[in-house]
Amino acid sequence: MADPLIDAQPAYDIDDEYRPEPEPIPEPPAWQDGSYRIGIHTSIAGDITAALDIAAKLGANAVQIFSASPRMWPRGSTRISEADAKRFRARRVELGLGPLVIHDNYLINLASPDRVMRARSIQAFHDELVRGLSLGADFLVAHPGSGLGGDRSQAFADIAQGVRQAAKGLKLGALKILVENTSGMGSAVGARFEELKAILDLAADLPIGVCVDTAHTLAAGYDITTEEGLERTIRILDATVGLDRVFVLHVNDSKAPLGSRLDRHEHIGRGKIGLAAFRRILNHPRLGPGLQGVPGRAFILETPIDRPGDDRRNVRALWGLVGVSVRQTTKAEDGFSMRRRSRKSLSQRAQRTPRTQRAQRKSSSRRRIGSSGERKIAARAGKRTKRRKS
Repeated sequence: MADPLIDAQPAYDIDDEYRPEPEPIPEPPAWQDGSYRIGIHTSIAGDITAALDIAAKLGANAVQIFSASPRMWPRGSTRISEADAKRFRARRVELGLGPLVIHDNYLINLASPDRVMRARSIQAFHDELVRGLSLGADFLVAHPGSGLGGDRSQAFADIAQGVRQAAKGLKLGALKILVENTSGMGSAVGARFEELKAILDLAADLPIGVCVDTAHTLAAGYDITTEEGLERTIRILDATVGLDRVFVLHVNDSKAPLGSRLDRHEHIGRGKIGLAAFRRILNHPRLGPGLQGVPGRAFILETPIDRPGDDRRNVRALWGLVGVSVRQTTKAEDGFSMRRRSRKSLSQRAQRTPRTQRAQRKSSSRRRIGSSGERKIAARAGKRTKRRKS
């Protein structure tokens, strides 16, 4: 007689099945808190971590940097040591800066038909990604490049494939690659939003988006100076690229007029775009940090620093346009600037006493009187000469 215990099948209970715990959904970074993110491109000269302190002292809560020299091909290894990268990441957390945007090397041209240039560009862009990951960057901004007069559709394909090759073997994680629109100077691609869409479509397998530069947009022929023009430009941008893929705006006024195809940045409110237009841009519900916008979308300045304090004044101008005093940014430091006064001018100022200042004013007034007197004498002499001739 068969043993009933041997033939018996254990009851299957679905609850006994092993199920791995689902990975927790990562919390959004602190800088995606719904506040305005106003940033500026700062210098990495001397110490890359100091670039973070510069941004904070200027009153910014976001920052853009180069991760290496932007106008030189790398010689040897350009990787950042883990000790320096760790110090950089820790300091950024302390200062509460975000997002962190890295701009790529100006020499990189992923659209180039030249094989040597293309190979160098892909390797340099790979190095940019490696450094960006090391520093904990959120975005890497890249110029699309130039096809040097070749077929534009081929240039789009080359850019997408170049980015793909550069990213091969890397886990990009939260790092996004942003293609920046151009002014259309020369044979550069990316001046039209439709061209940016073509690149994004060909690189859909990558974490890729767009950075829009206001000066480039105007120079490329999009009129953002009027309310109607801005609305029209936003509609075109949304219909092509999609506003949800615009993560950074480079906020620069333009020395060059509408449709000039010239890339010439100017101080906020002093160029062809104007202060009123920037007020509309920063406060537009689809561009700002509100419910219709993208959380954490950054407004980054790349304006010139012609005089000490220009950087601070441009940061203050943006905060003023959104109704925030720069004093509310707790790390801001009065009088700070990336460009310092020369030692000669400082020493000359220090040496000026009330007596020397009065003497300088007298001598300058004498020179003015003398020059005006000389002009009168010359005029009388001219009249006499005319009389003699007549």
